[in-house]
Amino acid sequence: MKLEVEQKYRVEDPAVLRARLEQLGAQFAPAVRQVDAYFNHPARDFALTDEAFRIRSIGDENLLTYKGPKLDRTVKTRCELEQPIVGGAAAAEQFTELLLALSFRPTAKVTKSRESASINWRGVETEIAWDEVEGLGTFLELELVVEREAMDAAKSQILALEKELGLTTIERRSYLEMVLAATST
Repeated sequence: MKLEVEQKYRVEDPAVLRARLEQLGAQFAPAVRQVDAYFNHPARDFALTDEAFRIRSIGDENLLTYKGPKLDRTVKTRCELEQPIVGGAAAAEQFTELLLALSFRPTAKVTKSRESASINWRGVETEIAWDEVEGLGTFLELELVVEREAMDAAKSQILALEKELGLTTIERRSYLEMVLAATST
C-alpha cells in the first residue's frame, strides 16, 4: 500500500518563494479549481480517528478519496486511497445522494485554486502544489507517494527541500480542519 508523505506550509512571501521554486526547475501547470466535499462516517467520527473521506471535483473529473490516520509527527504521512468516479457535476451530486442515503454526514467543502509542478531534488521527483484556498490564504505542499519501506527516505527528502527553500511556517492541519476551525469562530 502506498503512503502519501507530505508537508504543508503557509506561504509568507509568494514572490520570493515562487522565484526560488522556478530557479530549482519548477514549471507550474495552469491553475485548476478543486472543490472537495467532505463527509463523516455514520458509525465513527473521522475527526476523532484522524481520517478523511471526500469527493473531489476538478472540472468534470470526480475522485473519491479516503485518507487514513497520520502515521508520523514530523511530516504528514498517511495512507491515501483514491478512485475516479463518473465525471460531471450531476454525477458528483448523485454520489453525494448515495452517501447521504447510507447515513454519511456532510462535513464541509474546501475550494481552492491549485497549480501543480515537480522538482527533481537530489534525484527524486518531488510533487509541488501551490494552493490558494478560499478563506484561508496561500499554501505550498511538498509531496511524495511511496511504499511503506521508503517512508523515512521520503521524509528526509521533504525536510531537505524544506530547508533549501527556507520554509519555516509548517501547517500540520488539513484544509478541512482549518475550514472547520474558521467557521466555528
